[in-house]
Amino acid sequence: MQLKSYPLLALLALGMATSCQDDDDNPPVPDPIQFTAAPFVQNLTRPIGMSVDRRGQVWVTESGTGQNDAQVSLITTDGRVYPVITGFISVIANGSVEGISHLLYRDGTLYVLEGGTGKLYVVNVSNFRPGDTPLVAQNLASEDIGTFVRAQRLTTPVNTNLYNLTFGPDGNLYIVDSGANAIIKRVSTTKALSVFARFPNVTPTAEPVPTGIVHDGQKFLVSTLSGAPFVTGTAKIFQVSMTGAVSEFRSGFTTLTDVVLTANNHPIVIEYGQFAFSPPPPGFVVRSGRIANSEGAALLSSLDRPIDIERVNDRTYYVLSNGDGTLQKLSY
Repeated sequence: MQLKSYPLLALLALGMATSCQDDDDNPPVPDPIQFTAAPFVQNLTRPIGMSVDRRGQVWVTESGTGQNDAQVSLITTDGRVYPVITGFISVIANGSVEGISHLLYRDGTLYVLEGGTGKLYVVNVSNFRPGDTPLVAQNLASEDIGTFVRAQRLTTPVNTNLYNLTFGPDGNLYIVDSGANAIIKRVSTTKALSVFARFPNVTPTAEPVPTGIVHDGQKFLVSTLSGAPFVTGTAKIFQVSMTGAVSEFRSGFTTLTDVVLTANNHPIVIEYGQFAFSPPPPGFVVRSGRIANSEGAALLSSLDRPIDIERVNDRTYYVLSNGDGTLQKLSY
C-alpha cells in the first residue's frame, strides 16, 4: 500500500491582500508578533475550508460524518451557523472522512471543490439569506476536473485530489491538486484546463502534497503538507511565477495546511501538528498545531489540527481547526 496515493484527508487522518503605504497619512500596519485567540464558533463537523465575504460572513465546508452529509455552511457575523448546500459526498475511506475540500467566495458566487470526486461546483448564492432552505448538491451542475487531471498521469500511481483554489491576477482560477502535486489552471472565460505548475518532492522520498495557495501581487505562494510519515521540518513554501516556474521560498516547516498574507504582504502559515508513531496507534498529537510567520517563528500555538486561515482585515484573522471543529477569531 503506497501512502502517496491517499487523498490529503486520509493522510491527515493517518495520523486578495495589498501593501500599506509608508507615509504619514497611512502608517504601515505592523506584522503580528503574537496572536490572541477568542472562541467564535464551535461544533463544526470536521471543517476543511473557509472564505470570507465583504460583509464579514464566513462560508465554510464541513466534511461530515461519512454518511454523504458534507455541506457548505454560512457563519454570520454574530456566530450563527446556517446550512447553504447539503448532500455533498462524505465517505469513510482509508481511516478518514473524505469528499468535500475547500471553497472560494467571489461576487455572490461560491466555487466549491469536491476533491474525492474531482468536481468543481460553481454556485450563485447572491440571493441566499440565512435561514433559507439549503440547496442540494446533487441537484447542482458541476465541472469534471478530475478526469482531466488523471489523464495527465502526473504521479505514479495516478492520483488526484482537488484541494484548494484561488483567483490569479489574470482573473483565472488556479486549483491546487494535493494528489497530483500540481496546480491546475482553469480559464474563466472558456473553462479550458491546463497543468500550470508541478511541485518536486520535498525530500528524496516524500511528496510535497500542496495545500494552500495565495497570490502576493507578483507570484503565487503554495504551502505543502509533505507526505507521510510527516517528518518534522520537511514541509516547504514554494513560489510559482505567472509562467508556472516553481522554486523554493522557505523550508523547515512541519505539515503545512494553508498560507495567508498579512497587510504588509508577508506570508503566515499554519502547521497541522506533530506526527507521532507512539504510543499506538500513530497519529497527530492533539493541540500540537500552530501558526507561524515565514521565518518559522510561532505566532500562536496549541491549536488542534488547524486547516485554514483567512485575514478579515489588517489586524483580524480567522483560523479553522479540523480537530476540534472550531472557528477562532485572532487579533493582535
